[in-house]
Amino acid sequence: MNNLHNDRYDEMKSLLKKSRMILEQTQDNLGDSVQSRIDQDTDYETAVDDEENDETPVSKDKTQKYRISGGIMALHGKDRSELDITGDEKVAFQETMDEFVQEVSDLADFDVLNVYPNNVDWSGKIIDQDLDFTLTIGENSGIYINGDMLKVDEDFLDLISKLQKFYQKFKSKWGTVLSNRKKTKESPE
Repeated sequence: MNNLHNDRYDEMKSLLKKSRMILEQTQDNLGDSVQSRIDQDTDYETAVDDEENDETPVSKDKTQKYRISGGIMALHGKDRSELDITGDEKVAFQETMDEFVQEVSDLADFDVLNVYPNNVDWSGKIIDQDLDFTLTIGENSGIYINGDMLKVDEDFLDLISKLQKFYQKFKSKWGTVLSNRKKTKESPE
């Protein structure tokens, strides 16, 4: 009887080891396949007029992501020097997440905060209201919300009011970050 338990234990141990190996191989292959799909999605060409063919090709934008206290901040730029993060930017991102939780909703999932040369956008979801939001400053400044069959009641209107108040802080803070990231170009003399 004892021998039967040992055999079953050994068999289960062997099956567990095999399943772990298969899972590791699947994850590696899945990661490679996702990365190749991402590479394929970013490698596309746009139609160009014949008159513009003489121009030099535009270099691809580069992106560097940073994980800061559970959130992700992505810096976008043309060259590596635009992808460096400063301590002030890290603090601004942490403060932004903390202020949102304190002032708008503590039940929120945040997406990546994207910092481009001319704009900043940040989105997420307010879970208890099933409301997607996007805050952006720069070219298309504003608050954008999305949801299905949102119930317009006092709680919803209160949330929208809180979101508008928070947006003013967001706009001020990230406007300062954008202006600090811009470099003054020297004028040719």
